[in-house]
Amino acid sequence: MINVQNLTKSFTTHVKEPGLKGSLKSLIKRDKKTKFALNGVNLQIKQGEIVGLIGANGAGKTTLIKILAGIVHPTSGEATVLGYKPWQRDNRYRKQMSLIMGQKAQVWWDLPALDSFILLKEIYQIDNFTYKKNLEFLSDTLMIKDQLKIQVRRLSLGERMKVELMAALLHNPRVIFLDEPTIGLDISAQKAVREFMKNYQVEFKPITILTSHYMADIQELCPRIVIIKEGQFVYDGSLSKVQRMLGDNKVLSVTTEKEIFQLEVPRTELSIKTKEIFENHNVLDLNIQDPSIENIIESIMRNGLGPP
Repeated sequence: MINVQNLTKSFTTHVKEPGLKGSLKSLIKRDKKTKFALNGVNLQIKQGEIVGLIGANGAGKTTLIKILAGIVHPTSGEATVLGYKPWQRDNRYRKQMSLIMGQKAQVWWDLPALDSFILLKEIYQIDNFTYKKNLEFLSDTLMIKDQLKIQVRRLSLGERMKVELMAALLHNPRVIFLDEPTIGLDISAQKAVREFMKNYQVEFKPITILTSHYMADIQELCPRIVIIKEGQFVYDGSLSKVQRMLGDNKVLSVTTEKEIFQLEVPRTELSIKTKEIFENHNVLDLNIQDPSIENIIESIMRNGLGPP
């Protein structure tokens, strides 16, 4: 279980006044300003859950993951993962955790992936039987077996992400942090990674936290989402509830002889607004849709949750 209570991560920056006077003043005394990457967040995640962490760049997503992975110390507050404080870097915890960052590599580019796996086997002290079993399962499921003896730098981006997933999962982690795992991948590779993670979650039931700017990742993998804005959680609950609470509108896409436009209309006013459009425009086409989940999430990040 992950248990986070009033977790805060702040940092101090020096503020310099503009101009020559400000530069001279900063030589003698610098004004300081405290900024918060995380500001008193609380979070509980049970074994087997997968949670989508959503927020704009700089909202605090990666900071939270780095704290829970033991890379960064918090300023204040408490956090335990599987009963361990991550920043104490207890090897008993690190053997049960895995961090996958879409922009960071843990396999060596100049070596075949299989060579990196052998080294990871020794680092995590995986016995021979478990190693062979996991290697067979992961390579078959990800359909990457034929590429494991090829130098990593010669693999495609999608193939490299697959071997990164294998490297992260060889030791059967109970906690997985996925930070932008599909970034830069083409549509086919994204779909393959999502499908694999969905099946892996069902079979092995790890605790998983996923950050992604691709809403398809969140929609397909995460029944529960946490939305973070400026270091604070503004929503923690089911994705479907967000859609019900803030998706009580319809989007009208209208094509006329002169223009194409969209309107977001409350469901209760849909018939009235549709009638007005036909009365005032020469309508060639009209389409009625639910608001996209991307727009709903963007609205929450920009304006907050608002009334239920």
